Amino acid sequence: MALHIVTGNYTSNGLRSLIANPSDREAAVRTLIESTGGKLRSYLLTTGETDFHMTVETDDTQAMLSALMVAGASGSVANLKTVQAFTSAEFLAAQKRAGTIAAHYKAPG
Repeated sequence: MALHIVTGNYTSNGLRSLIANPSDREAAVRTLIESTGGKLRSYLLTTGETDFHMTVETDDTQAMLSALMVAGASGSVANLKTVQAFTSAEFLAAQKRAGTIAAHYKAPG
């Protein structure tokens, strides 16, 4: 399964709703992600440029992106950003593979 890091911000409307009606956003996000066949590995509230940080595991990136579209369309979150993440073992395998194909590449100049 592929890992993705998702970050974003609550909008002012989203924050107003959370103040008026506090809710467990991790549970809500977990339900949304699981509806696509994915798994929410972590959900953290953060300070700084983003308000939340999620780690999502999925074999269906398109389905996960569809779930993020639903969340974004709600108007309560914005600035959603998604990057694929790799485990140390996956990165080591990529390094080894790069070593086997390096001879086939000629740098410019």
